[in-house]
Amino acid sequence: QVQLVESGGGLVQAGGSLRLSCAASGHTFSSYAMGWFRQAPGKEREFVAAISWDGVTYYADYVKGQFTISRTNYKKTVYLHMNSLKPEDTAVYYCAATPRFSILYTRSDEIEYWGQGTQVTVSS
Repeated sequence: QVQLVESGGGLVQAGGSLRLSCAASGHTFSSYAMGWFRQAPGKEREFVAAISWDGVTYYADYVKGQFTISRTNYKKTVYLHMNSLKPEDTAVYYCAATPRFSILYTRSDEIEYWGQGTQVTVSS
């Protein structure tokens, strides 16, 4: 069993920054690909960013240049650095884990493990 716990969400003004963290336990973290998703009120969950076990990254077009995903394997933690935040970035952000990197951005319905989410609210 894999457990994922997100933290770092909160309320921030437009233009500000936040760093989300996702701490993993219960598996060989370094062999898993990790990703971030978000779900805004009334909208479907959407892909944000992914990182492979060896650091290859992939981003949704709408966050390229604004968000950065990174990981520290010995800490079993993945991060999402969010800059220049906009009100439309307001959502619950979820961490995900899977052995298969590509499904993070192609078949999220097949992802094995999810965190409980952390709320990010960007005020205008």
